[in-house]
Amino acid sequence: MDKQLLEEASWPRREGLVALTAALGAEEMRWVGGAVRDTLLGEEVHDVDCATRLTPAEVIDACTRAGIRTVPTGIEHGTITAVLPDGPVEVTTLRRDVATDGRRAVVAFARDWREDAARRDFTINALYAHPETCAISDYFGGLADLEQRIVRFIGEAQERIAEDHLRILRYYRFQARFGAALDEEAEDACARNAATLKGLSRERVAGELLRLLDLPAPAETIERMFARGVLSVILPETARPHIAALKALIAQESTYEVPGDPLRRLAALLPPSPDIAEDVAARLRLSKAQRARLISAAERRREDADAPRALAYAITPAFARDRLLLLGQDINALDGWNPPRFPLKGGEIVAHGVEAGPEVARILRWAERRWVEEGFPGPKRARAILADILEARAQQPPPT
Repeated sequence: MDKQLLEEASWPRREGLVALTAALGAEEMRWVGGAVRDTLLGEEVHDVDCATRLTPAEVIDACTRAGIRTVPTGIEHGTITAVLPDGPVEVTTLRRDVATDGRRAVVAFARDWREDAARRDFTINALYAHPETCAISDYFGGLADLEQRIVRFIGEAQERIAEDHLRILRYYRFQARFGAALDEEAEDACARNAATLKGLSRERVAGELLRLLDLPAPAETIERMFARGVLSVILPETARPHIAALKALIAQESTYEVPGDPLRRLAALLPPSPDIAEDVAARLRLSKAQRARLISAAERRREDADAPRALAYAITPAFARDRLLLLGQDINALDGWNPPRFPLKGGEIVAHGVEAGPEVARILRWAERRWVEEGFPGPKRARAILADILEARAQQPPPT
């Protein structure tokens, strides 16, 4: 791996990044982290991060003079976001840790690139690229680790984890995405310090867990986290059969060419219990929408597969697809199908002489149930169903 891949990449030549380089000065900044790493791996680059020797105040002043809008998104830690036409870029002043407690760090600004690299988590994330020459600065063997697909902490794994306990989950996420060979020191340190995850904010834990589950093939890593006692700290509800359920779900997603989804995969790691799903959603502080989806997936039953379109009509196609995939069932019936609108309204029932009120609602529900059972026929058949119900009603009331 060498700088040729960076020289051939299109993202460093984006108009906004060229303007940012001119504003800050090429010798005062470097591209760093994921953009450099992914380019060297031949992967698509999404976010671009910049490290600089300029202080936050100097960054803001330089960008303002160049007509670049800035947002102080993390100014207490030296991060300014430059708002560019081709996407935002986080510009962070070189730093060194003054104090850490595993949850947050007190930092001081620095001028030395190696000192900044030393406080990062993994060697493959501490690669710096000159914005004009594309020369790569590698202070801790990141290029060799990238070549061998090894996710290795910078320095002592125990020390890096002690600085930020979230690095345990970040290790497993990066291992699932980039790793081939295992780093035994890292694995042991993560297992030894797993209990420290309890002290982190639930949002940070949930974020890392869902990012891990969103990767193409997370099952082997999840299984290793389970075996080493790491997963039980954040998901004590997970047992070995749930690991098998996750593998089966991923196989189903592949069979039906459905993109892997972290919420659906999280549901596979839990017992099919709405109460447990509710507890996990609260513990991880999932959003209202995420909570609803997780609980719906937990309500899956074998009979859901009997009428997939009726299920989709009742709970939405997305929720139905989750349940069917988790049950290992065919989802082809939902492919390209959108639930139709029930063609009857209460006014039509009133027009037949039924007094407006609860009775109209009961008849409407009865008619809709029949309509769904018959496979969502058109308006003509729906009205015939209503006529049948009204005729039967004249002889006996509809069921409630």
